[in-house]
Amino acid sequence: MNLDVRQPVHPSQGKTFDTTELRKHFLVERLFVPGEINLTYSHFDRIIVGGACPAGGALSLEGGKALAADHFLQRRELGVINIGAAGSVNVDGTRYPLAQRDGMYVGMGAERVSFESDDTGNPAKFYMASVPAHHVYPTTLVDLTDAREVKLGTIEESNKRTIHQFVHPEVLRSCQLAMGMTILEPGCVWNTMPCHTHDRRMEVYCYFDMAEDTRVFHLMGPPAETRHIVVKNEQAVISPSWSIHSGVGTAGYTFIWAMVGENQEFTDMDHVAMADLR
Repeated sequence: MNLDVRQPVHPSQGKTFDTTELRKHFLVERLFVPGEINLTYSHFDRIIVGGACPAGGALSLEGGKALAADHFLQRRELGVINIGAAGSVNVDGTRYPLAQRDGMYVGMGAERVSFESDDTGNPAKFYMASVPAHHVYPTTLVDLTDAREVKLGTIEESNKRTIHQFVHPEVLRSCQLAMGMTILEPGCVWNTMPCHTHDRRMEVYCYFDMAEDTRVFHLMGPPAETRHIVVKNEQAVISPSWSIHSGVGTAGYTFIWAMVGENQEFTDMDHVAMADLR
């Protein structure tokens, strides 16, 4: 299990970053490597995001010094969405099968969490987000049809999309984590536009379902002084609470969003008028 640690960045520091520094602090480039678990620990609300790609035997989450925990979920909860071929998540001896685009929530206190592919030649790709927890809620399988759907945008604005809320108060209980997947309609390339910030939560976007030469221009930074990061398939961007988080692709894509912070109110956001973007 590989764990990369990222320190927080103040907005006044962030605006001094060149492209290399922006990517170093906010872009998660290495998620799905066959036979590995790759995680990134951000000190923004202490979220951990990453990917498990079991191409041989099972891959297990571990505790240890980095978490000061005997096991990974000793003081944490976990959300998982499979974006690869079929596989399973094993939690304390119980197997949970996940087809492509199925998800699940794993409650605090689970001691043994491992990932397997049904076909190691065509592995599963488990994207995960883990955040600190204070209460035990039940581990729950959530397939795509169980997720709550919210439809937004229009074809005319190139942003017609369906938000699938997997870990959300109207679907299941969690401590701090909110997590879901947004699927754009064919021909639509904009996400989260008009954009917003939410001071009470940070967020991570993971982009996938992209062709090799497709790129997403992910917009970030304070609304009046924006920056961008160019993202390719199966990469993620860390968005502090002071930053907008929006993007436009050169072609189609899907993305997973994960949030943690003071509340789980999906509509608790501060919208940014087009006239105020710089």
